[in-house]
Amino acid sequence: MLNHYEIPPFTDKGSAVSFGQAPAGGGKKNDAPPPANSKMLMPTGPAAEFKNSMTLPDGTHVAVTTLDGKKSGFKGKVWVWAPKEYNDPKFAKSGFPVMIALPGGAGYPSNYWMGTDLGLQTSIGKWYTEGKSKPFILAMPVLNPAPDDKGIYWDADIPGQPKMGTWLTEDVPDLVKANFRTVKSRDGWAFMGSSTGGFAGLKAVLKHPDKFKAVIASGPDIVPDSSLWKGHDKEKAENNPELLAKQLIDAKGPDVYLAFQVGDSENNKKTLPDVQKFIATYGNKGPIHAELRVIKGGQHNAKTYVPNMGEGPIQYISKVMEGPVE
Repeated sequence: MLNHYEIPPFTDKGSAVSFGQAPAGGGKKNDAPPPANSKMLMPTGPAAEFKNSMTLPDGTHVAVTTLDGKKSGFKGKVWVWAPKEYNDPKFAKSGFPVMIALPGGAGYPSNYWMGTDLGLQTSIGKWYTEGKSKPFILAMPVLNPAPDDKGIYWDADIPGQPKMGTWLTEDVPDLVKANFRTVKSRDGWAFMGSSTGGFAGLKAVLKHPDKFKAVIASGPDIVPDSSLWKGHDKEKAENNPELLAKQLIDAKGPDVYLAFQVGDSENNKKTLPDVQKFIATYGNKGPIHAELRVIKGGQHNAKTYVPNMGEGPIQYISKVMEGPVE
């Protein structure tokens, strides 16, 4: 069914969105900078050119930009959404937590979290009002540089391939920091993802615990399995969540929080036992805190994962994350 916002003349699709910041190319500057001890990071700029992709019933926007990743060298689309609280005068001087939401499957040329049909944005807003969730800013980048129709995944820095690991953990966060009031510390940064996106988010948090504190990983792979790793065993090991978890335990921190959810009717019958084995081996040992929600009748799809996030995983990570902060 068409949303009335999508029907001309009501549609504002394609119009510029600034999220309360100065538009690209100049505009009114913000007030005096926050004090040095502030936990909030003001937008660093330069402002990106965001175009409206969808307007939600509460008036918030899902907007899209094309990001030319300076650190990865990869150029691709990123969708963003900020909850209505972001523009509430009460939070005008507050930094907001960020969740980088990764899709499964191809994750190219779009990211399936960027619409309302799966209800991620509306759910975050609802969970916040219910006291279950932080009011996360969502960043929804493409996951791969091309279709993965042959079961090929690029979601890490694989030698000779586009640096998708750097894209996800450096360029995308830099885009959000440039355009939004965020949390300075890792306490305001998390990933969520399903399937391949769950693997990429899990790996990102374990590999960069200094930058990210938590992940919600739904139906994830546990080890890298792309055929592109062939001949690159050293680099493959450096992107293996099992080995990264062991290294983090040996290093005694920093603490990370891993919220897994898996359906008991997933098409890959190894998914649940693989996650259970990972948690039994590495979870709740030293700095690695983990919990698993098994979804009764749950299948390997986003429609299973989103409603169940509110029943545990979003609460689990929100308890340990910060924001909004001044």
